[in-house]
Amino acid sequence: MIWASGPYCGPAPVPEELLLRWNLDPLVLALLFALALASRRNARGLAATAVLTLVFVSPLCALSSALFSARVLHHVLLVAVAAPLLALARPARAASPVGLPFLLATAALWLWHLPAAYDAALSGVPLYWLMQASLVASAWVFWRAVFSQPAGAGLGWVFLAYLQMGMLGAILTLAPDAVYTSHATAPILWGFTPLADQQLGGLVMWMPAALAYAIWGALLGRRAWRAMEATG
Repeated sequence: MIWASGPYCGPAPVPEELLLRWNLDPLVLALLFALALASRRNARGLAATAVLTLVFVSPLCALSSALFSARVLHHVLLVAVAAPLLALARPARAASPVGLPFLLATAALWLWHLPAAYDAALSGVPLYWLMQASLVASAWVFWRAVFSQPAGAGLGWVFLAYLQMGMLGAILTLAPDAVYTSHATAPILWGFTPLADQQLGGLVMWMPAALAYAIWGALLGRRAWRAMEATG
């Protein structure tokens, strides 16, 4: 399937067939199995593997071919759940700068949500995987740098990361027209207009995604509190 044309997870499903649309790509299954095996003694690594399985194997993969809002959920799970879990599973040994990783992760997220880039990524498998890899890799580097900061000093960067995602979500929510041709017709089968589907996707970025960032912010806040207690 690596060089196939069209959406990686196949054509947009109708509601009646969604639960049958599991992605059983042997290469993806092998990679996930290898990651699970490597993480068998690491709870955070196993949790990240479970999230990646949900994203790439479960019917969410097929649904994201139909609905932009499902694709947004897919991306939020990658950059705000799987990537930080992977970063915690293999933490950096020393503090590293966060500024450049933040810029790279932000650029990747915004680039792949430009209509031309987004539609191109959904039209062929090689570009699709370039999108997935760049989103996960840049987010992993960002979160690894954030978690490497002493005494929870990365808390401000978590807020900035959510802020830039929320801004993108707000732009998509408030846009007067649907901008993605990949989702020009399929949402109708699911009871959405293309614009309503785009607005829902924007809201997922803008509001529910905040929960993931709040959890990681709370983790860093607890670190900061413990550091204050230790020095107090």
